[in-house]
Amino acid sequence: MAAKKKAARKAKRKTKARKTARLWLMFPPKLITQPVVWELSQKFPVITNVRQASVTDEIGLVCLELDGLADDVKKAITWLGRKGVSVEPVEINVIES
Repeated sequence: MAAKKKAARKAKRKTKARKTARLWLMFPPKLITQPVVWELSQKFPVITNVRQASVTDEIGLVCLELDGLADDVKKAITWLGRKGVSVEPVEINVIES
């Protein structure tokens, strides 16, 4: 019975809306050496794609693409903010050009 419920939940998740978000992440010095993007990928069922990054001793700036169910992407973004990462949407798609 439990297997049927699990399969039903999995099928239901497949029909939900997917979302791709392109974000600029700004990491404060205390988080630069932490595996935040890896931790994000372990906590939430989202696909992470680092599009661009620049890291110094003072700051980390990462352009990250998140793909997944809209609810999961939203929760992942909220988690990043609570972790201390500044999150802003990418407004101009300079990466693709």
